[in-house]
Amino acid sequence: MKKIALSFIVIITFSSCDSVKNVNTSSISDAATLLSSLSSNATVQQISSLFSLLDTDNNAAISSTEAIGSVAENFNVLDTDNNSNLNLTELTGLLHLLK
Repeated sequence: MKKIALSFIVIITFSSCDSVKNVNTSSISDAATLLSSLSSNATVQQISSLFSLLDTDNNAAISSTEAIGSVAENFNVLDTDNNSNLNLTELTGLLHLLK
């Protein structure tokens, strides 16, 4: 009974959390698909599209919690101004990492 009650509390807590409510799983899925398709021939337009998909809170920056895949793995390298967010210019640095 304790496990059921604890599970219920966890579910309620997560469902009431704004960060979980605001996550658009389709854009994360789209971002993951786009990210996996990027190659050394990737374009700035593809990086711009990726930026839009990853910026789930629409604040014109990608935080470490929004980053996935190779963006997350290389977050500190891409974050050239060390402000713990990636702007579009910093994300285009991913193009150099793909080559």
